[in-house]
Parts: sequence; structure tokens; C-alpha cells
Amino acid sequence: MSTGPGRPRLTSQRRPGRTTPEEILDAAGELFTTKGFAATSTREIADMVGIRQASLYHHFANKEEILVALLEETVSPALAAARVLEKIDAPAVVRLHALATYDVTQLTGTRWNLGALYLLPELRTERFAPFRAQRTLLRSHYQHCAEQALTEITAGDTESAPGLTDLPFRIVESAIATRADVESGAVPTPENTDAAALLADACLRALGWSQPLDEIRAQSRILLDHTAGGTSRDLPPPASDL
Repeated sequence: MSTGPGRPRLTSQRRPGRTTPEEILDAAGELFTTKGFAATSTREIADMVGIRQASLYHHFANKEEILVALLEETVSPALAAARVLEKIDAPAVVRLHALATYDVTQLTGTRWNLGALYLLPELRTERFAPFRAQRTLLRSHYQHCAEQALTEITAGDTESAPGLTDLPFRIVESAIATRADVESGAVPTPENTDAAALLADACLRALGWSQPLDEIRAQSRILLDHTAGGTSRDLPPPASDL
């Protein structure tokens, strides 16, 4: 991907974004998630941005490269957060809750529901192997933290709860389908609901946590608000609208 200026645009700016590549990604995100990846052409993306198709190719070699960039937006922030959180001296239940809260926030806070692109058949090809590897690595971070949290919750008796450590990752990604249902009108829009906190709570409940979660939520917020002695200052901000 090139971030250079490219050719002069045909029209004034039409899409949100600080740079032309960000505008292209915003337009592609809308088209891929509403019309479909296969049915979208680079010409349509360029038209939505208000640039020439040749100018789009100055920034992205092809449609697949645009998809790669969009997919990376869904995983890289959470992966960076997981790496920071694993180094923090805090109970695993708190770190897991913080990671889940952060991840759901960035999955549901973007302008378009990019996580829905995970189901594209194209993602099974070799071109998208690096993305699949990133997502697998994020999943392993969840599993490792869940194993530690399960040890805390069960006082070391993890044999009585086999197969649970993959549930937090799955619970977090359920936010993608829920968002799709809400946006399609299949389910009503939740009122006054903190989806990130609720799904983070569910991650711990799935591992057997049966106590009130108020304190866990409070400690989780401390980590995410960068107030735990500066230990989490390197957390990247959750993805926001372009």
C-alpha cells in the first residue's frame, strides 16, 4: 500500500479519512460489508471516493490488498493490547476481562462491521494466510489468559473444566454476528447496554466465575483507562471511525 498523494482527485473529499488510503478503506468497508466482496469492483470503490481508478491503484495494487488492510484493522489493535496486558502484574481474570472489553469495543466501534468479512470464502486462500496467522495468534493469547484465569477461578482444579479456554475468544467474536443482526433489523437495537462489558463478563462466567463482577469491572477499567500506575499506557486506542 502506498500513502503518497497519487493523482489529483476528481472531486472534493467524499469519505471520512485523513488520507486517500483511509478514504479508500472506508468506501471499501461499506461496499464489502453491504454489497459483498466479489460483487464490488475497484471502479466502484474509486467512484465512491471521488478519485480515478488509476489513482486507487497508486495506493492499493488490487482489491485483495484492500481487503487485507481492512482485515488487519480488526485484529492488530487487539493483538497489540493482548501483548501489553500479558505483561501487567494483575490477576488473569482482570486481564482477560480487560482484553475482552477492549476487543469488543474495537469490533463494534468501527464505522462498518468488518468482522463480518471473516466468513468470506476468499480468506481460505494463501493470499490471506498472514491474516489467518494473526487471528490464530490472538486466539492463542485469549486461550493462554483464559487458562490462567481458569486456574484462579478453580483454585488450580482445571481438570474439572476441560475445553473451556477457547470460549472467551468465541464469545468476543459473537459481537460481530450480534452487530450484523442489529444492523439488518433482525433484532432490536439494545437500549443502554454496555455490550463490551457484558461480553467480557460472559467470558468469565463461561470459565466458572460465580461471584459479583463489579470489582473485576472496576479493575478492568483501570487497566484500560491507563490509570494503573502507567502500566498500560502502551495500549493502542480501540479502532475508531476513519
